[in-house]
Amino acid sequence: MRSGPLEFVKSVLFGFGIVSVSHVIFTVFSQTIPSAVTGFFRDVSAAFIVIMVFAFAFTWFLKARPHNRPKKYSVVVFDIYGNQTEIDSLRTNFKNHDVAWSFMKQYKHDYPLHNFAMVADGANTEKKTIFRYI
Repeated sequence: MRSGPLEFVKSVLFGFGIVSVSHVIFTVFSQTIPSAVTGFFRDVSAAFIVIMVFAFAFTWFLKARPHNRPKKYSVVVFDIYGNQTEIDSLRTNFKNHDVAWSFMKQYKHDYPLHNFAMVADGANTEKKTIFRYI
């Protein structure tokens, strides 16, 4: 014999002779409404997941597209007053960003009273853009 609150309600309603109405109410509130609500939320959650996947793919596409990166970098030396100067025996032209940055850090350690800026050398750049400045 099954026991539970729903079976108790069915047996009480059966005792009063309202089996058909109670069966309809029982079916509507225990099966029909919950299945419709869970189906709705299942569809909404699936749509949310699909939207999140497309948003991630779109942001990844924007970040992963090729950028125009400079081919050459040079290090510019500034004195304590902010005037551009040159120090003999310093390498100032580089083909790689990371190597130029490494040399700049070493130069700053060796010459603490000078500042250093890394700029891109391009064929069509009239005004140079400073990438890093220490």
